[in-house]
Amino acid sequence: MLDESINQWLAALLGRHGAVAGTVHVVRGDMLWIAGAVNIPPKVQEVTARIPQGKGMAGIAWERDRPIQTCNLKDDASGNVRPGAKAVDGRAAVAIPVHAADGAVRAVVGLAWLDERELPDAEVAAIAADAASLA
Repeated sequence: MLDESINQWLAALLGRHGAVAGTVHVVRGDMLWIAGAVNIPPKVQEVTARIPQGKGMAGIAWERDRPIQTCNLKDDASGNVRPGAKAVDGRAAVAIPVHAADGAVRAVVGLAWLDERELPDAEVAAIAADAASLA
């Protein structure tokens, strides 16, 4: 179930970084659970409601504890992008782990843009710093 306060936070984050769609998945036990989604089709929300560690961009970002990105969601052949994510109306995308005070990953925030591009490290770092404000 989506959390309205997380959706509001996510919409503001997307606006600050010029992204058109995004998700927030929180760590609960051994899975990521969807907690926020902006401009994500209902079917994609359903398919990504629970994500195991190591699956898709969010699961890989959680497993590796580092941002995972693609320059084109629809044409990505790396294996990092799952078929459901290809239904999102976006090209460039990044999944960024968000840490708790103890350093453990507590959530993964995903953002997508309409254009095809690779995000420079400085931009990913700025988004990660901003995403750290997740309540």
